[in-house]
Amino acid sequence: MANMVSVGGKNKNKMPKVAKVKNKMPAEMQITAEQILREAKERELEAVPPPPKQKITDPDELQQYKLRKRKEFEDNLRKNRSVMGNWIKYAAWEDSQDEIDRTRSIYERALDVDHRNITIWLKYAEMEMKHKQVNHARNIWDRAVTILPRANQFWYKYTYMEEMLGNIAGARQVFERWMQWEPEEQAWLSYIKMELRYKEVDRAREIYEKFVYVHPDIKNWLRFANFEENHSYVAGSRKVYERACEFFGEELMDEKLFVAFAKFEERQKEHERAKVIYRYALDNIPKQHAQELFKNYTIHEKRYGDRSGIENVIVSKRKFQYEEEVKSNPSNYDAWFDYLRLMEGESNEDTVRELYERAIANVPPAEEKRLWRRYIYLWINYALYEELEARDHDRAREVYKACLDLLPHKKFTFGKVWLLFAYFEVRQKNLQAARRILGHGLGRCPKDNLFKGYIELEVQLREFGRCRILYEKFIEHSPENCTTWMKYAELETILGDVDRARGIYELAINQPRLDMPEVLWKAYIDFEIEQEEYQKTRRLYRRLLERTQHVKVWISFAKFELSIGDENAIAMSRSVYKEAHRRLKTANEKEERLVLLEAWKDYEEELGTDESMSEVQKLMPKRVKKRRQIETEDGSDAGWEEYYDYIFPTDESNAPNLKLLAMAKKWKQTNPEDD
Repeated sequence: MANMVSVGGKNKNKMPKVAKVKNKMPAEMQITAEQILREAKERELEAVPPPPKQKITDPDELQQYKLRKRKEFEDNLRKNRSVMGNWIKYAAWEDSQDEIDRTRSIYERALDVDHRNITIWLKYAEMEMKHKQVNHARNIWDRAVTILPRANQFWYKYTYMEEMLGNIAGARQVFERWMQWEPEEQAWLSYIKMELRYKEVDRAREIYEKFVYVHPDIKNWLRFANFEENHSYVAGSRKVYERACEFFGEELMDEKLFVAFAKFEERQKEHERAKVIYRYALDNIPKQHAQELFKNYTIHEKRYGDRSGIENVIVSKRKFQYEEEVKSNPSNYDAWFDYLRLMEGESNEDTVRELYERAIANVPPAEEKRLWRRYIYLWINYALYEELEARDHDRAREVYKACLDLLPHKKFTFGKVWLLFAYFEVRQKNLQAARRILGHGLGRCPKDNLFKGYIELEVQLREFGRCRILYEKFIEHSPENCTTWMKYAELETILGDVDRARGIYELAINQPRLDMPEVLWKAYIDFEIEQEEYQKTRRLYRRLLERTQHVKVWISFAKFELSIGDENAIAMSRSVYKEAHRRLKTANEKEERLVLLEAWKDYEEELGTDESMSEVQKLMPKRVKKRRQIETEDGSDAGWEEYYDYIFPTDESNAPNLKLLAMAKKWKQTNPEDD
């Protein structure tokens, strides 16, 4: 039996079997405990009925009610004395029961707990005012502003109460107490508005006098000046503006003050005064802080100024813009050019020189010619200004020298600077100095344009011996320059030394490397044609054809033979065409052969016979379309492409192709396609 009981007890205390959670992954929608409580609150089905309304008819019952309510409020206060809401509710309930003494007691107790709570003071004073207890309210306001003088609400409500009671002197006295604490701007303005409501302009002026020194802002001085102007004290308003300008001085000048001052003078029809104010401000205020000042000055000049005044305003504005540009980016040389051009027409020489010195001080950061191309023109314009505008030739010479000393001639130079310096000395009738400058330039950094400019100068001076020497030096410097050879030969031709010119051409065409050999050969050939040396011209063409078989040379040769105009000209020209065709056929130049045959055909159409024309027609090729395989750089197949080829009838290798083409043409004629 005991065993049975023990078994039964064991089964009775056995823990229930807990189901195992197979899927331990988090659910897609997560629910927090806060959400569960909120949903339970929203879905609660039992509506709690409101407490029943209690109607009290018996005085004893009323006393019991009051006792119960007071006990509740006192219990709440004992629980947490620092919660001011409980004190306010308690006092409001006592006030509703017309228990003014008890209400005062509650407020006093609350102030003992926290005398810095603004709400308690406000509620306390409003309660006294509601019950028309003026002296009590005044006493509370006095205590409040004494304890918390920085709480502006107390002062506003105190002064408002006194003004509503008609106690203007008392309100003024409160304001005076308040102003001793130097409150914010709105407090001063409220004091001024109160005085103006009772037409006390002199008192308001006295307040303004104190106000602008306690809060010395531009806007407050402008308020003071507008106050004087609105009350028709023009002299007083002008004096306020002048005092403001003296007060802020030159270090703290602001465009708003001067714009307002100038507009005031405009309203008083004192346009000259306004102009002086604008100019003084523009001269002393930093340009970046004078945008509005510029704008208003421009409007003023357009309305009341003359043409010169308007132009001065526009120039000043543009000057300011350029100044800002060059300050933000000193390497913006285009801005410097515009700025200098403006100043040259408006300012004196010293100002322009100072600006030029500022501009040329911005040397490019690296010795790369592309960075110096615009910069070098600052020096050039500076030198030209000194020479042409300032008429200071010594200073212009110094500018040129300083520029040449600054340039890194070992890396690059500017030939135009050397040439301008030399031409400057020529204009000063100092020819020896000009030659010395150019010679020095050629010695330090020989450049093509420097050679050309020096030669041109000597040609104008008719110093042909010097020109020959310079050309020889030029050719030694760059023997591949065909233009130099041609100009040298042209000079000798003009001087009548034909043999010397021919010798120059011979030396030129025998140079191993030339930049434009075809132009040089053409110039040599034209020279011989001009000298009517036709045999030498033919020999020149033959020498040229030994070097190149270009079709244009053959065509030019043929046209030359025709241009001679003797009885054998046509035959000689035709023989050149035939020889050219034979040579190009051997060279297998199909494109050039076609060009030659076209030119030959035009020649025969104009001067040939039917027989010669038919002979050329037989030589004309046929144009056929072919395909060829394309290969990439690595040798793989890239497909096929179509191209046009020319089949000449005189070529033996093309005979089968021509025969096949003829048979295809004949078959097409005999078997036309049906539509």
